[in-house]
Amino acid sequence: MSVLTAAADQSVCAPLPVLGRDVTVPLVTGGDVTYAALDYAASAPALQRVWDDVAAYAPYYGSVHRGAGYLSQLSTDLFENARRTVAEFLGCRPADQVVFTRSTTDSLNLLARALPAGCQVFVFETEHHASLLPWRDAEVTFLDAPRTPRQAVETLERALADRDPHGPALVCVTGASNVTGELWPVRELAAAAHAHGARIVLDAAQLAPHHPVSVRELDVDWVAFSGHKLYAPFGSGVLAGRADWLAAADPYLAGGGASRKVTRREDGGVAVEWHESAARHEAGSPNVIGAYSIASACKALTEAGFDTLVARERQLIDTVRAGLAEVPEVRILSLFGDDAPRVGVISFVVEGWNSSHFAAALSAEYGIGVRDGLFCAHPLVRTLLGADPGTQGECGAPEAAPGEKSLNAIRVSFGAGTPDEHVERFVRAVRELVRDGAKWRYRTEDGRCVPAV
Repeated sequence: MSVLTAAADQSVCAPLPVLGRDVTVPLVTGGDVTYAALDYAASAPALQRVWDDVAAYAPYYGSVHRGAGYLSQLSTDLFENARRTVAEFLGCRPADQVVFTRSTTDSLNLLARALPAGCQVFVFETEHHASLLPWRDAEVTFLDAPRTPRQAVETLERALADRDPHGPALVCVTGASNVTGELWPVRELAAAAHAHGARIVLDAAQLAPHHPVSVRELDVDWVAFSGHKLYAPFGSGVLAGRADWLAAADPYLAGGGASRKVTRREDGGVAVEWHESAARHEAGSPNVIGAYSIASACKALTEAGFDTLVARERQLIDTVRAGLAEVPEVRILSLFGDDAPRVGVISFVVEGWNSSHFAAALSAEYGIGVRDGLFCAHPLVRTLLGADPGTQGECGAPEAAPGEKSLNAIRVSFGAGTPDEHVERFVRAVRELVRDGAKWRYRTEDGRCVPAV
């Protein structure tokens, strides 16, 4: 590719405007620098377009569904239109429901509450805790981490072949790992699940911000994701998919909005008729701004074009991986190998460094925000680090001083709003820290590595 062609590609694939792109932060070594937000896998910065849409609506905010006033009717229309926008974004089937929740975690806990009696759940140990832990009232089979996509499918097929074929079953799987960024064979796993009479729910928290997600094309039964990873600023999420299990279950929350009719019984009690629509699991005053912000993000990503967004993100991934490969002390964590397709999420460890210390130095000395720890995916990170399953570790940094060995890793993540300069600065900072060491002294405080003052 010529320099002119590369320049043209960069102009076409410019990062999307996000909030905070011009924020400066102080460095412990003196001066200020534009903050490089490279922790998208935790929370992506809100798109400027989303923020502007929400700000334009804010003066017209009103109660939803039951208000007779103009603002209430406008807000109700906006809320329900947001539901339709999300359904279109996800390629939902005509009979599918879109339920607005607080997050991916909330969505999967809602589905866990709606499981039929005797349901068996199959989940890989590689999942984020949001999809690993909600199934407390079901019979759960935890599957070992596969080392290839084909092995993932074969492992699931063997497990499903051994189950009771007469009862309900659910498979829960991620679309893209929040630790390695690797894409999972969702369509093949869905086919395996359905071949054995099971249903499947897709945790798309890390997939939906980076790749198109179609319920119909992937043939999954449900999909869950969070707004705050999809460039929306508020505490909102989505569970979309088949309606039957949700309609048959008691409401996730009991209260106004979920109930269609409430009457007193002759014995003095209360009789309730619940909604069968998505409202059944949306009790209370809904987060209309959160739902609207998700819909706005869905529109913005669709209009930007996922082909363009994916192509640009691949350039950023290649830049980071190539830069880290030049540092012998760095080991990138991976399940499926270097050639596996992935999103902009990369975790690694640095020989001779406590990961918390390294992340703290990136922030304090270079103005780069990354994540360190076990990323709320403890079994997976332990497997990737070759640690004993019982070894202690936390989502944040463990109690380990700079230089001490720790059971945690460093994660850099990026997306549609990341400028080239941020990933280039990150690669340069890794190289300098490994070569020259930190310029500042650090200490452990409340489990975190911080600059000593």
